Amino acid sequence: MFKAIFDILELANEFLWAHIAFVLIVGAGFYFSISSRFFQIRRFGGILRSFFGFFSERVSQGDKGIHPLKTFFAAIGGCIGIGNVVGICTAVQIGGPGALFWTWVGGLCGMLIQYSEVYLGFRYRVPNSSGSYDGGPMYFLPTAYKQRWVAPLVCVLLCIYGVEIFMFNVVADSISTNWHLNEYLVVAVLLLAVLIVATGGINRVGEICSAIIPLFILLYLVMSFWVIFHHLSDIPAMFGMIFKGAFTPQAAIGGFAGSTVMLTISMGLSRGAYSGDIGVGYTSVIYSEGHSSQFKRQSSMTVIGVFLDTFVICSLSIFVVLLTGHWKTDIDVTLMVQEALGMHFPLMEFFMPFFLFLLGYSTILTYFVVGLKCAKFISPKWGPRIYYLYAAISLPLFAFVDPSQAFLVMSLSGAFLLMLNITGMLLLRKEIKFGLEEH
Repeated sequence: MFKAIFDILELANEFLWAHIAFVLIVGAGFYFSISSRFFQIRRFGGILRSFFGFFSERVSQGDKGIHPLKTFFAAIGGCIGIGNVVGICTAVQIGGPGALFWTWVGGLCGMLIQYSEVYLGFRYRVPNSSGSYDGGPMYFLPTAYKQRWVAPLVCVLLCIYGVEIFMFNVVADSISTNWHLNEYLVVAVLLLAVLIVATGGINRVGEICSAIIPLFILLYLVMSFWVIFHHLSDIPAMFGMIFKGAFTPQAAIGGFAGSTVMLTISMGLSRGAYSGDIGVGYTSVIYSEGHSSQFKRQSSMTVIGVFLDTFVICSLSIFVVLLTGHWKTDIDVTLMVQEALGMHFPLMEFFMPFFLFLLGYSTILTYFVVGLKCAKFISPKWGPRIYYLYAAISLPLFAFVDPSQAFLVMSLSGAFLLMLNITGMLLLRKEIKFGLEEH
């Protein structure tokens, strides 16, 4: 019975991402790109200089909000992680190598979609009693739709999205399987670690992510390029598979089940959007707490976040599994990158679980804090209590199911959020200003 339900949900998910979400992401992305004269490409150098300039800025004790770099690392802490190592591999495992092309399309479009949602989050944010700000889609969507019910609806969806059952599943399974620990004990300890630390809010999560993410990026770059270097002769054929598979149906090879073009598009866009949180609105909630009044400059940091997430980390993960041939095996997707790297590096069965734990933990914390803010928006008294109860039930429950089923719940909630948010951004498109300087 449950399998039949998830089969129906999978069909719905494929339809939403391959048709509605595809049109919205590509349509909105190209609209914002043309209207901004491809700001994400034209001003990329300036965006980088502006980003590094934040490292020399200080936030005084009396300033409202938190340092922009903490919001940046907290935001990419939810993006760069297991979704880039495990989640993105499901795109190729199900949709074939061509799915990576559509992930790139989604990333290029998603840069300005994410910029737009963050910019609107700044425009409509309000001060809170904690000396910071509250913002996000629940503050600007009611203006876009001229309907009050939109705010609680998007908050409920963000609460579902905020309890990261897929990441929790992968981390618990990786640790218990590779280190031969009792899975129930692993789940219990991980659950406590999330519920306790998340009370520190965005500021604490930003501190944790700023310590973890740079180290992850450096290590992953070194290992991935080492594998790529040892398969240089296979690179032309790999790109041939990617570009050919993006527009033609692919037959079954080994453990690969074969795919249609629409399935390839669906897998590439949905996994890429999930990995980069494109159009979901969670990034807007985090960035809104930034102390600076330079909305354009802070919003432009999302371009760097999506670039690192999609064009660097996700691409390297797919390159590694394509070049080593692991994409067409029957191996569990949670072990695909681990096995591919294990061909060149020893003790990966000990290193990768720890690696995934650090990445997954930072992601789970980030999502959880955003969901908690949304729960408080719905009801300051009862919202957080119900949210904690939902998390305490759903995280352990989905820790013992197939990872694809946990991912499906996240993907569906993300699809509905994306449809609400991108449509709202298009309705408010005249209020969005692209640039680095405030006028």
